[in-house]
Amino acid sequence: MELQSRYADITKQGLGLIAISYDAPETHKKFTASRGITFPLISDAGSAIIKRYGLLNETVDPKASTYGIPHPGTFIVDRQGKVLSRFFEDAYQERYTAATILNTLGSGMAGSTVTATTMHLSMIASISDTVAAPGERLAITVNVTPKPGMHLYAPGKHDYRVVQLTIDPQPWLRSQDTVYPASEIYHFKPLDERVEVFMKPFRLRRDVTLLATPAAQKLLAGMTSVTITGALEYQACDDKVCFNPARVPVSFTVSLKGLDRRPPGGGRF
Repeated sequence: MELQSRYADITKQGLGLIAISYDAPETHKKFTASRGITFPLISDAGSAIIKRYGLLNETVDPKASTYGIPHPGTFIVDRQGKVLSRFFEDAYQERYTAATILNTLGSGMAGSTVTATTMHLSMIASISDTVAAPGERLAITVNVTPKPGMHLYAPGKHDYRVVQLTIDPQPWLRSQDTVYPASEIYHFKPLDERVEVFMKPFRLRRDVTLLATPAAQKLLAGMTSVTITGALEYQACDDKVCFNPARVPVSFTVSLKGLDRRPPGGGRF
C-alpha cells in the first residue's frame, strides 16, 4: 500500500496519518494484517464522519452494499482540528500519492532529479515518485534560480513570453495546469513599463496522472516503465537585452507497479 510505504516519510515531516472508511472494524483488522499496515484506521459507523466532511458518494444506490463510501480525498488538519489543505481527485480510480501531497506542502521530497545550468539560470527539476501505478497523481517541480541581473516573465497583464513547464502529451498521461508562485513587478525605465517577473529563486509545479482508463491500462499493460518528458521554456532578459527563447529538456523514468486488487483478507480476485 502506497501510504504505508511512505509512512516514515510522513512522520519525518511532523505529520500523523489516519485513514477513515465506512468498513467494519473486523474488515480493518483483516486489511491491516494482510497489508502490514501500521498506521491507525478508523471505522466510520454509518459514514458519520464522511457525511460531516461532505464526502459521501451520493451516486451510490442507498440499497447497495457499498452505500456509505466516500469520494476519495485527503485532508491536512492541524492539532486544533482546522483543515489546512484538501486534496481531491476527479475520479475514484485516481489518487494523489503521499509524496505528491508532501511535495505540494513544500517538504522538498523528490524521487529523482535533473539539474541544468544555462547562461541565464540554474534549475533543479524533480518528480515526486519513481514508482507508480495507473491512477496515481505525481508532482513534477522545477526550482529555478535566475542569474544576477536576469528576470523571467511571470503570468500577468503583458504580452511577453511567460516561463512555463511543458509536458509532452502521451495517451496514458494527463497533465494539470502549472502552479506559479507570487511574482514581483519589474520597472523597465526606458519605456516606463511595469511587468510581472521572477528575479529571485522560484518554483514551478505541474501534476501529472497516469491514467487508469481501460484504454490507458491496455497501453500500459505490456510496459514495465514509462518516460515522462517535457521542458522548461523561457525567455530571459536583463536591463538591456532580451535573449532568444530557450528550452531546457527534462525527462523522468517511472517504474510501473500493478494495482493491488486483493480483498481485505489477503486473497486474490
